[in-house]
Amino acid sequence: MTSYYMKRYFKNRTFYKIQSQSLIDNPDQRINDDLSAFTGTALAFSLTLLNAVVDLVSFSNILYGIYPPLFVVLIVYSLGGTAISVFLGKSLVNLNFMQEKKEADFRYGLVRVRENAESIAFYGGEENELQLLLDRFRRAYQNLSELLIASRNLEFFTNGYRYLIQILPAAVVAPMFFAGKIEFGVINQSVSAFNHILSDFSLIVFQFQSISAFSAVIDRLGEFDDLLGENGSSLSPRRDSIDGINISFKSGSPSVLSSNGSQMQSEPGIVLEICDLTLLTPRGGNILITDFNMELKDKDHLLVMGPSGCGKTSLLRALAGLWTSGTGDIIYHARDSRQLQTATLGSNEPSNIKPEGEELLQSSKQRRDNGIFFVPQRPYMVLGTLRQQLLYPTWTANIHQSPTNDAQSKAPLSFLSEVSTSDGVGAKPEMPSTDELIRVLEVVRLGYILPRFNGMDSVHDWASVLSLGEQQRLAFARLLLAKPTLVLLDESTSALDDTNEVHLYSQIEAAGITYISVGHRKTLHRFHNKVLYISKSDSATGSLRNWELKPTDQKSIEESSPFAS
Repeated sequence: MTSYYMKRYFKNRTFYKIQSQSLIDNPDQRINDDLSAFTGTALAFSLTLLNAVVDLVSFSNILYGIYPPLFVVLIVYSLGGTAISVFLGKSLVNLNFMQEKKEADFRYGLVRVRENAESIAFYGGEENELQLLLDRFRRAYQNLSELLIASRNLEFFTNGYRYLIQILPAAVVAPMFFAGKIEFGVINQSVSAFNHILSDFSLIVFQFQSISAFSAVIDRLGEFDDLLGENGSSLSPRRDSIDGINISFKSGSPSVLSSNGSQMQSEPGIVLEICDLTLLTPRGGNILITDFNMELKDKDHLLVMGPSGCGKTSLLRALAGLWTSGTGDIIYHARDSRQLQTATLGSNEPSNIKPEGEELLQSSKQRRDNGIFFVPQRPYMVLGTLRQQLLYPTWTANIHQSPTNDAQSKAPLSFLSEVSTSDGVGAKPEMPSTDELIRVLEVVRLGYILPRFNGMDSVHDWASVLSLGEQQRLAFARLLLAKPTLVLLDESTSALDDTNEVHLYSQIEAAGITYISVGHRKTLHRFHNKVLYISKSDSATGSLRNWELKPTDQKSIEESSPFAS
């Protein structure tokens, strides 16, 4: 079940949508704790139910043969006990549900302190964090107090119900004993049979607290499962009449498959086309960019500038396929060996990426296979060795093969090794050797970290032991190893000095990589030959164009542009 839910969690970028849209709380706890509780409790209940059925069949004939009215008393007693248990414990399901949530919130707060320890220490925010965590713990404690009170009331009834069983059958058959119709041993026999059968009929009474906790787990998993449903309706952005942004790929070969199954000829030299793009925020539907059109050719390096909040990073999100709210077309042109990957598509299937459905599953995979790479402002540091940091994400099939886990890779549970969420189509560059990894570290001026961390295969918390500037240089090392056609840089040198910034841009330009950069520094102009200025959209209808595209060789472009920051 863990493998099944993990695959669905990463499929179609569901993990990103859940986090960015705050759709549910603590998906990590639902996968780790709730799945464990569900499987364990379901197995225990199944065995208990099986035992009860066998017990019921074995003792029903005995009890019915001794005194049929005793069997009727048993049924009435068990039904009455069940009804009272449900009435007394009806609040337990919700209380257990909320307890899971509040404890998970408290644990998440502790994790955030660990992950942001340096920032909290710089701010001197210890007291504030302590108060926030104590407040979350107080909520969990208050809910637990209500849960204990409800459990106590139910337990009082359950204990009384259990004790009354000892005298009820004897009281029912005692008149027959005094009338001489049965022997004294029959009373003991009827008490034993009555207790067995009543225990079977009273499973809900005796297990109500466990059932209520199990029901809360089912509710949380059901909510999570609905969110991961195949239709993806709850994850789709609100569009109303908006069709969605269409992303497609063209090959450099003479003809390729288009979105409607027709053949499309890729124009020489073009890397990226954007046609009539109108970009909206996913939840609010606010207009960020209106009717944007652009062609980007080989060695056309584009700089995106504008005031904070105008939609610069949002444009990169749309190019990466993370945001699909709006209209328009984004067309990538594959070059040379990085041709459109259609190995698993039939001749009548489209190669474009739709905002919903199975084809979106391949978007990240297709983007990498066709030479599109993304470098965020704060690079993601994977859990693993320095070698795995450099290989991520291009060589994901090899990233888990390290000396520390070779033994686990031979485990009999082979389905736990199936980490891919795509069809695995498309060729990728040959995995670099250790010498090549060392060489690229030296190219980005990070060679000194090898002796500092005892080589390529040491494991550290890289997000903590490397400064942001070192992490950004490591991200450029990944980029140079992947050798993409086009790279999207989101303020990827913001933590670097001018010297390192010039060096890294010169390296990717020398590698023949076309790049689009988002940034605020005017020093970035020297590395680009086009500048896109975006202003904040003031029009409710979005009819006014809020962008301007100019070459960087124009004199005083920053001062002359009405969109300058």
